[in-house]
Amino acid sequence: MARGTFRRAMILGVLMAAVAVAAFAAGPVKTYKFGVMAPITGTNAEYGKGFQIATKMAADEINAKGEIKIELVVKDSKGDPKESADIARQFGDDASIMAIVGDFSSSSCMAAAPIIDEAGLVLLSPTASNPNYASMSKFAFSVMGRQDGEAPFFSTYLLKKFAGAKNIGIIWINSDWGKSSHDNLVKQAQKDGLNIVADVNYIADEKDFSSSIAKLRKGKPDHIVILDQGAVPTIINQIAQAGWNDVKITTLGPGTSTQMLKLTGKNAEGLLLTTPFFFDENDAGDMAWYNTFYKNAGFYPTVHPACAYDCVYLLAAAIKNSGDKVTRDSIRANLQNNKNFVGLTGPIVFNPDGDIFRKYLIVQVENGKFVKKTNFDFAK
Repeated sequence: MARGTFRRAMILGVLMAAVAVAAFAAGPVKTYKFGVMAPITGTNAEYGKGFQIATKMAADEINAKGEIKIELVVKDSKGDPKESADIARQFGDDASIMAIVGDFSSSSCMAAAPIIDEAGLVLLSPTASNPNYASMSKFAFSVMGRQDGEAPFFSTYLLKKFAGAKNIGIIWINSDWGKSSHDNLVKQAQKDGLNIVADVNYIADEKDFSSSIAKLRKGKPDHIVILDQGAVPTIINQIAQAGWNDVKITTLGPGTSTQMLKLTGKNAEGLLLTTPFFFDENDAGDMAWYNTFYKNAGFYPTVHPACAYDCVYLLAAAIKNSGDKVTRDSIRANLQNNKNFVGLTGPIVFNPDGDIFRKYLIVQVENGKFVKKTNFDFAK
């Protein structure tokens, strides 16, 4: 059986086993509402739209089985932490909402964390990776993997071991996620003996990076590290427009976004990045999901919507493991205690804080496509 097909079979197997454990009495199919909050508009709209499509794919599959019914209530956070907090409050006040999938950024999730804690409502983020997020509440969870795991890997294995970097320049978004990524990267880079010759940051929605690029160039780095999601294509293009062609570019944040490649064209050739999951062209299961997503979304998925898809299945399993007394707190408890879940993105078992550590791959843009350069054992 192909690897991706096996993973999908495991997802359904977990749910079927959960049904047996729950021992539901025969009767009408019960409906459970999940809130979905994501940046449907704004700088990170690609990722928010990905959440919307992937969560619906998962809900449709679960609903087709006829054991429970999942109804999604989607709200646009616009990538604004204030909007996320407001939406979290709306969901918290609505007793019919049993859990929330979202938000995209760590900043948005951290803004919502105190609110969902007070409401006793799970906030399961597909993508928040700030190591301080999940510990803010026993109802706060994330499946992406923590920045104090990925950023050190990026320094030691992508920059030093794979790329042979010596002098690096860092440009990063000044957000909760960006600061966490930056601080963890810098800490490990210093241990690895990498010279940080330039270090600049910018605020969200910045459009003109010319002065930041000039500061980076003055330090004469051999590698640039871009820490962001939505602004990465703009920065790559403006580096090329500045005529700076002898520096190698790396990025932590956007994942294997085909939208990014469309926006950058040849300017992204050679780009290096990390990802906890990569769609394998030789795996029929991976490609079936990949192509179905594309049919629904109009663009190809990164790891981010795959994680959102897994979040819906995780919550459905938590509901079924709650038996006939499903509450917001029973969902939280069963989510925390899950041990056997294997999703599209692999096994997911939460640590006591409510997040996970993942392993990472190194990927490079070659001839306009993402190519996997290492396996998960590269760090050994």
